[in-house]
Amino acid sequence: MKHIFSRREALAGLAAAGAGLALSPFSSSAHNDPKMILERKIPSTGERLPVVGLGSWQQFDVGAGASERAPLREVLQKMQEMGGKLIDASPMYGRAEQVIGDLTTDLKLNEQFFFATKVWTTGKQEGIDQMNASLRKMKRKKIDLMQVHNLQDWETHLKTLREWKTAGKIRYIGITHYTDASHTRLEQIVKSENIDFVQCNYSIRSRNAEKSLLKAAKDKGVAVIINEPFEQGALFRAVKGKELPAWAADYDIKSWAQFFLKYIISNDAVTCVIPGTSDVKHLVDNLGAGEGRLPDEAGRKKMIEWIAGI
Repeated sequence: MKHIFSRREALAGLAAAGAGLALSPFSSSAHNDPKMILERKIPSTGERLPVVGLGSWQQFDVGAGASERAPLREVLQKMQEMGGKLIDASPMYGRAEQVIGDLTTDLKLNEQFFFATKVWTTGKQEGIDQMNASLRKMKRKKIDLMQVHNLQDWETHLKTLREWKTAGKIRYIGITHYTDASHTRLEQIVKSENIDFVQCNYSIRSRNAEKSLLKAAKDKGVAVIINEPFEQGALFRAVKGKELPAWAADYDIKSWAQFFLKYIISNDAVTCVIPGTSDVKHLVDNLGAGEGRLPDEAGRKKMIEWIAGI
């Protein structure tokens, strides 16, 4: 996949440059001290979630063959060993829900993850049918978080989600989108509706969510999941062949992935960020962003300025 390939190129460039800590981009302390990932509370309940989760768009849309699924099996097993928890899926993501359900069940880890999926259709009964299908595919009697995907028929689905939450079929309710243009509508819903989660795009270069959406979610007590943290690989392409700045070590940043992710999770409105990967080394690297020091406001400003200057 294009964005994974670009990340590998960026990491190879770091190694070739001999950039100190960047020479070992996967040398996270998680190897030696698992389950030390920073956690944040879900405001509506106080339940804690690790700040780095796993997205499944593209990577988990594979067939039933053992060779296709083996890397994903390894990713899920390692994620659980390191203390990762939230896995985000959707009916839109092809076979992702089924693959996640099959592999986590085979690994006897199905109930140990926090499953977040979505309803992505129009009409009440269509939504009910689709969500029941998600339960079957993910091999669950209850989904941790059900989200209205890209706000499609959101008013209809939120009514159903509230009914399902009362009935105990889901634990949390959320809404999602992936574009800056959607942030105003997301914010309006955050302020006017009783929801537990909002999911949106946010990255070190795409900071529209900082204008007001993230603050609104924090003020209203709504948990925030971040998608598109690497801008579909564009950030890795931007830093290809470049060394990490020396001051990145002040924030325990050991790779470009951690640079990008730590910027996001250093915003305390963010509950969890969900980079997608089918590569266990990338997973270890990503989860490592949840360890160690986070940049303060001065550090965040320095990171923005550095990226803007490349």
